[in-house]
Amino acid sequence: MGLLGAIIIGFIAGAIAKALMPGKDPGGCLITSLLGIGGAVVATYLGQFLGLYYPGERAGFIGAVIGAMILLALYRAMKD
Repeated sequence: MGLLGAIIIGFIAGAIAKALMPGKDPGGCLITSLLGIGGAVVATYLGQFLGLYYPGERAGFIGAVIGAMILLALYRAMKD
């Protein structure tokens, strides 16, 4: 699936990250989705590069959600 799969998973991970981190987002739904995609792509490829998991493993999805949450938290901290 590659990059397209990571983007689709990132969109879903962004939605989950938003649900797990309630509160006001300065950028709205679009920015939250883009941060989720970015966090998921970075976490997916970083985890595979470090050998933490392989393509298609569920740990990649968990890493994508965590990456999205980290980016969302950083974005909130910078905008406040």
